[in-house]
Amino acid sequence: MRHRVNKHSFGRKYGPRVALMRGLVNSLVEHGRIRTTLPKAKELRRYVEKAITKGKDGTVHARRTLLSKYPNPMTVKTIVDDLSVRFKDRPGGYTRILKAGPRPGDQAEMAYIEFVDYVLPEPKDDVQDKEVVKKAKAHARAVARAKKSRRKMQSRSRQVNQAKARAK
Repeated sequence: MRHRVNKHSFGRKYGPRVALMRGLVNSLVEHGRIRTTLPKAKELRRYVEKAITKGKDGTVHARRTLLSKYPNPMTVKTIVDDLSVRFKDRPGGYTRILKAGPRPGDQAEMAYIEFVDYVLPEPKDDVQDKEVVKKAKAHARAVARAKKSRRKMQSRSRQVNQAKARAK
């Protein structure tokens, strides 16, 4: 029975589960948007929202409390100095979950979790990217030519060996 159980265990014991949530919080704070399974996203939302609410205090005590839960100083700095300032007028609901359909391998329901003010980065269209693509295509052509010449050489070698075998 699930009496008074208010969190998912994800089939993990306490330590690995805590490590999982710490890693997910660090990734979300660092990137602003991550893709994970739907149950993990729903559980992650609880942790992130509490952390941002705690970070709104901006006190030394809040920082130390967050450091004890998420021992990554850059994550805590981002939560207190950036996220809590961005969401200072918002009473809650700092994240949104977008369903992304099933994962191809095991059909697990996937979702994106992101901050509500997250904006997708614009795709780059500069000359440098075109140069990289051009070099990659040239490299692929060179590899294909080498492979083709290797096949020709192997074919000639086979023909010579078969001719020698027939001559004996």
